[in-house]
Amino acid sequence: MKAVLFFLTVAGAGWGIWWKIDGRVKESEKASETRIKTAEDKADAAQKDLAAHKLHAAEIFATKAGMHEQTSQLLRAIEGVGNRIDSMNERLDRAFERTTSRTTR
Repeated sequence: MKAVLFFLTVAGAGWGIWWKIDGRVKESEKASETRIKTAEDKADAAQKDLAAHKLHAAEIFATKAGMHEQTSQLLRAIEGVGNRIDSMNERLDRAFERTTSRTTR
């Protein structure tokens, strides 16, 4: 009888401890679920904001065709500067030719 009472006491104590641990685990799971839900909501909001920003950037900022047009304008401007420099050499050559043909008295 004492042995049966001892095993029932040990089993009851073990069940009581397990009941407390199980209760705390369930509370932790509920708290984790709310935190996970909050984090998912924040991630969804951030994803929507990012998509809106990508759309805004695509509408407002440079496109490939716009960049091609700007690049060609810059290259034409640089080519114009190069042509002016080339013509400057010809002008300087003419200026030196004129000064050497003078005679001094």
